[in-house]
Amino acid sequence: MKLNGAQVVIESLKKEKVDVVFGYPGGVILPLYDEMYKAKYPRHILPGHEQGAVHAADGYARATGRPGVCFATSGPGVCNMVTGIATAYMDSIPLVVFSAQVATRAIGRDSFQEADITGITTPITKHNYLVKKIQDLPRVIKEAFLIATTGRPGPVLIDIATDVFRAEIDFEYPAEVHLRGYKADFTGNEADIDKAVAAFKEAKKPVLMTGGGVISSNTAELVRQIVAATGVPVVTTLMGKGAVSDFYDAHLGMVGMHGSFASNMCITQCDLILAVGARFSDRVTGDVAKFAKNVTVIQFEVDSVEIDKIVHADIPVIGDLRWSMPLFVKKIKKSSASLKKQFAPWREAMMKIKAEHPFVSRKLKGKITPELLYKTIMKHADEDAVVVTDVGQHQMWTAQFYNVDQPRHFLSSGGLGTMGFGLPASMGAKLGCPDKQVILFTGDGSIMMCCQEFATLHRYGIPVKVFVLHNNVLGMVNQWQRLFFGGRESQSIVKDLVDFPAMGQAMGVEGMKVSDPKKLDSVVKAALESKESVLVDVAIPNDENVFPMVPGGKHLDQMILQDTID
Repeated sequence: MKLNGAQVVIESLKKEKVDVVFGYPGGVILPLYDEMYKAKYPRHILPGHEQGAVHAADGYARATGRPGVCFATSGPGVCNMVTGIATAYMDSIPLVVFSAQVATRAIGRDSFQEADITGITTPITKHNYLVKKIQDLPRVIKEAFLIATTGRPGPVLIDIATDVFRAEIDFEYPAEVHLRGYKADFTGNEADIDKAVAAFKEAKKPVLMTGGGVISSNTAELVRQIVAATGVPVVTTLMGKGAVSDFYDAHLGMVGMHGSFASNMCITQCDLILAVGARFSDRVTGDVAKFAKNVTVIQFEVDSVEIDKIVHADIPVIGDLRWSMPLFVKKIKKSSASLKKQFAPWREAMMKIKAEHPFVSRKLKGKITPELLYKTIMKHADEDAVVVTDVGQHQMWTAQFYNVDQPRHFLSSGGLGTMGFGLPASMGAKLGCPDKQVILFTGDGSIMMCCQEFATLHRYGIPVKVFVLHNNVLGMVNQWQRLFFGGRESQSIVKDLVDFPAMGQAMGVEGMKVSDPKKLDSVVKAALESKESVLVDVAIPNDENVFPMVPGGKHLDQMILQDTID
């Protein structure tokens, strides 16, 4: 079957069962958009900005586990996606980004809207391609989806010269591809699992740390079997939230800079850390020189680069969790009864600390506190709602106060910490999971970064519930300034920034305001019961801090607690 390059892209996407693409047209990608128009495939979502397209593809991937796909034209088009590509790269999210490039003969001549996007994105993609020959296109697309979705997932960029879209080829999509130096089978050494099992059985005070790898590999159920069999206390990274239900009684909460008192004390007092799909980021470890001293560290990790990169792993188990976790669970279950008894005193001690030091907001009469807001929303939200955040104080409050029961129900930009991620990501999540309620928590700073996507929600009838925690400051920046920079609030005051409900209404999204805690319940209930997108502007105190917190570079036991400030 003879097809041109644009048709090759479309037919290849069909082979990969892609159901939605997020993109923005421009000069050199027009041949692809023309063929897409003729084929009436795939479903295409036009955002207000290319950054919105890539974040939406990212949110789709996080919520579904399938690769997100987006299109952009050359130069400024795909350059506008760089932040989103880096966001996905840092959090190991599978994306395939198609960008158009100037004609082959014009590459390298500073042509109109030319940018060396493969050079620009080399450090922030798992792999990228510049396609200058039509013969290479089917193979490259097949390779891109394979690379993006196997092993440690990540974004792959395919930059296609515009003349390739017009060239023709006898199309045949490869059934499989083989890449030199890259294997899609990430099986490890079973002897390493045996060492991990032996060490786990010897421990008296172990803790299970779940990371984003558990979510990416869809192995949460296996991890939960370990928890059920042994009763081991659990802590989670931001990216690992939902791997084990937040309702598990020995789930101590998030660990690290804004983690719970119990989780951080658990890490400092344990004798073994069983880290599954976690990379020990600086936000988790605090002062790495003092992190987990005299503790046995077992690290289950698909990417060997992460072993000993930050924290020394006494027992590394390298391989895909889909290979290692079934074996580990099988071996552990043979001793489950004795282990549950062995860990019981430690578990009870940690649960006591958890009960004594819960996450709390200050008690403020006549004010809506973060704790009150989240408790009210959880009261009315669907049990399986997908929760999305932007970045800042509200992100940490969501992680602290909002309980999720399942994986892929808490979506947040972890590694890069990208303000503006939330609104387009929630749009992608809703398109990927149309039967689930999607709730976005954002701040009055973050929401301005990609606010144009309210118009996209309205245009396509995508219902997302948006709660803006409005405190008239860039919350986390302001908190650091007040605590560590002598109270000098340099450029972090954003009072009277915009009338958010009016902004939403101007783009077709219903807007509400609430500042009275007595009216909060009815406003939240109305917003969540609406069949349309709703923006709720929630006034919260401008001096509310995220506590506990571990100041940058400090040890986990040097936490600042709410009562030490008050």
